[in-house]
Amino acid sequence: MRPLAAALCMGKGKFVLDGVPRMRERPIADLIDGLQQLGADVTCVAETGCPPVTINANGLTGGTASISGKMSSQFLSSLLMASPVVDGDVTLAIKDELISAPYVALTIGLMKKFGVNVEIEGDMDGQPKFHIAASEKYKSPGSILVEGDASSASYFIAGAAITGGTVTVRGCGSESVQGDVAFANVMEQMGATVTWAPESITVTRDPSVKLKGVDVDCGKIPDAAMTLAVAALFAEG
Repeated sequence: MRPLAAALCMGKGKFVLDGVPRMRERPIADLIDGLQQLGADVTCVAETGCPPVTINANGLTGGTASISGKMSSQFLSSLLMASPVVDGDVTLAIKDELISAPYVALTIGLMKKFGVNVEIEGDMDGQPKFHIAASEKYKSPGSILVEGDASSASYFIAGAAITGGTVTVRGCGSESVQGDVAFANVMEQMGATVTWAPESITVTRDPSVKLKGVDVDCGKIPDAAMTLAVAALFAEG
């Protein structure tokens, strides 16, 4: 619903986004705030900051939006994806901290494949700003790989490292825009052999090489952290 809310603001017409009772408990106020700063006529339930979302769409005017990034990176990603369709330059500023920065990097990487360059000012782990010039517009790449889920691929990568077998996961590789492919690097640190191709990762381990414990900050691979915890059970040290 979050990216859809931003996408609908780019068009024209009246829309109401709603869902099951659980959906009405999912915060969306920070995104609504950012869209309003870019000229959108959009509201959510004021008391809860949650859906339903009501949109009277007439495009976005651009400018600067300052939003919170400490609840979800989806708010920033939604605004980023909408920015190339805005009339004018867009600057998106994080006013506190940005969590799950790798997922924002994923969004920016995918936008680049569609011809849009996002200028980043500052540290992604701090309070970055993102600039999208009015001249940046989406262009078809002709063909593009729809990547598999790198977080789910971590299970099979870990399985090969634990058992000493060989596994090749296809759909994400050295050219992936997903941060969780870095999980394969951790398996390599632990003793596995990793071979990268643009769209695949092959993992194996020599049975004579034991997995060893490592000290890793999983802040950039949060969805693969639990997989690493399981692999750690089979490591020495």
